[in-house]
Amino acid sequence: MAPKQNLAAVLHGPNDLRIEERPMPQPASNEVLLEIDSCGICGTDIHFLKEGGFGSEMLIRPLVLGHESSGVVRQLGRDVKHLKVGDRVAIEPAAGCRMCDLCKVGKYNVCLNGRHCPTPNHDGNCSNYFTMYADNCFKLPDHVSMEEGAMLEPLACAIYAARRAEIPLGSRVVIFGAGPIGLMCLIAAKAMGATRTVVLDLARVSHRLELAKKLGATGVIAIGTKDREDDLVQKIKAILGGPADRVLECSGSQPGMRISIKSTRNAGKICLVGLGNHDVQLPMVDAISREIDITTSMRFNHDFPAALEVVASGYVNIKPLASHHFDLKNVHEAFRVAEQSEGNKVIIHLVPRDTNNRSKFSN
Repeated sequence: MAPKQNLAAVLHGPNDLRIEERPMPQPASNEVLLEIDSCGICGTDIHFLKEGGFGSEMLIRPLVLGHESSGVVRQLGRDVKHLKVGDRVAIEPAAGCRMCDLCKVGKYNVCLNGRHCPTPNHDGNCSNYFTMYADNCFKLPDHVSMEEGAMLEPLACAIYAARRAEIPLGSRVVIFGAGPIGLMCLIAAKAMGATRTVVLDLARVSHRLELAKKLGATGVIAIGTKDREDDLVQKIKAILGGPADRVLECSGSQPGMRISIKSTRNAGKICLVGLGNHDVQLPMVDAISREIDITTSMRFNHDFPAALEVVASGYVNIKPLASHHFDLKNVHEAFRVAEQSEGNKVIIHLVPRDTNNRSKFSN
């Protein structure tokens, strides 16, 4: 039976996260009411919790966190035809205004007036119930679990980053950061044709590097406190058999960006994915003189269908990334585990796990 309350993880300020009851939302004509099942914790959620936001996206009111979610359709808006009550869906948590120049050229992911959750004016979906545009909900086949449905969001981000980097068949790829996005980028890069891959992260998160090995990385590098940039560049080249063709920088750190430039071949390409240092010093003369392209990625851009297809078809396996599971009542411990990098993808279950076999939802 569906919960009678709409409880949510609401952030009131830095380190002030509360479980509160929110009004039951009602779907507009083009929306559906969803009962949220699973919600992953993202790095941006942690930025909101610890710092009150990131970049220009700063907390201005109490905000429901969460955006990596799956759920069950419980009510249809009057114009919704392609979904039905009881459908299990993954939720694309970002939509453009559909009217501005950015939206009209397909860049809804950076629309200035879009509905991107969670952002200061739009709640996230770590709550029992949530309404979303129906065309942002992707029906899950019966064999795809609710956890996998929730993890389609970070996979879509990784697919977009890999597309922005234009990873070619037979390429050598470096990935900085072995967190959830970094490992999703590893999966996406390999799926797009990267044949040699190396993943770097701090030695203190060696368990994440071990998972990178299991996911098929050619090699991993545990970064120590005394490692020099040039030494790490040489280690990268030794594993790859030469400089990288492409780099996906997922740590957001100045050292990661600097080493990305130094380890990339002439005319190579780097995509900056991670949100970390606000200001960095980079060897730009080196990048310019060797004509290295540096691009960025934000969210995803028409990538949910591809993410769903590669998971549903068995082409990629994202299940190993789900490391920790918590019910909503234990949300503070869930965020502690995620913040301390004790696992990889931490998932909060809005529907208690003992009432759901995770692979199929009982209506």
